[in-house]
Amino acid sequence: MKTTIFAGLFLAGIILIPEPVASQNNNAYRPGIATNDFFYGIMAKSANDCPGRRFYTRVAFLRVIRDYPQFARSGSLDDSKREIAAFFAHVTHETGHFCYIEEIDGRSKNYCDWGNREYPCAPNKGYYGRGPLQISWNYNYGSAGRSLGFDGLGNPDAVANDPMISFKTALWFWMGNVHSDFASGKGFGATIRAINGGECNGGNGDAVRSRVNYYTDYCRQFGVSTGGNHFKVITINKRWVKLVSVSSRHTYLDLNERFRCTLHEMSVVVS
Repeated sequence: MKTTIFAGLFLAGIILIPEPVASQNNNAYRPGIATNDFFYGIMAKSANDCPGRRFYTRVAFLRVIRDYPQFARSGSLDDSKREIAAFFAHVTHETGHFCYIEEIDGRSKNYCDWGNREYPCAPNKGYYGRGPLQISWNYNYGSAGRSLGFDGLGNPDAVANDPMISFKTALWFWMGNVHSDFASGKGFGATIRAINGGECNGGNGDAVRSRVNYYTDYCRQFGVSTGGNHFKVITINKRWVKLVSVSSRHTYLDLNERFRCTLHEMSVVVS
């Protein structure tokens, strides 16, 4: 029997959490990508009185991703950096730089799909957005709870009260709905459709621009290209996003297909 011993190291106040090794991945050292400076650099752009500042922690994130050894470990090291950039681009947009734990005015909104019999809504419970990716709807809370071991339908507030459960729901959703498309090269646009498809096809151009800008910025911080979607936002209004390709190898249709979220929304110029 082979025994693996993990040792937690504390250096200059920095907690080093050992990474599990999984088969068929590139074994990228994810804490070395999502560094302390990167994580808290996002948070630094939120107001000091934001509740998320006392809730979201890098330690919680690193502990949770140990349960998801395939997260940000597909393809090359650059691909790993792109996936972490994509994940945190959406987290930044959804939480306002780690400011919000719960959706603004979420309690006034109805996210109950009464037709879903597998995960029926509990009386007097709200399934509005909570956590890093603002998980919503009863079927997501129910499914996440079943998978992660908490009462998602009866106690959805657990996502807003426990940082570990909060990050677990975000990684659960990402790995189940986003990771495969992104890792297979479908690009950042596919992640927008998976997380909030209502923004696509002219639904909310401002939100699309926000997500794209964060992703582009974080890729720049990591020193990598944006990958499948070689673009930059140059103008936007309420319905139309205009992108310019920064890689001449992409054709008009190829670029649109890779940014599947917005086939009918974008005006694309290929340089």
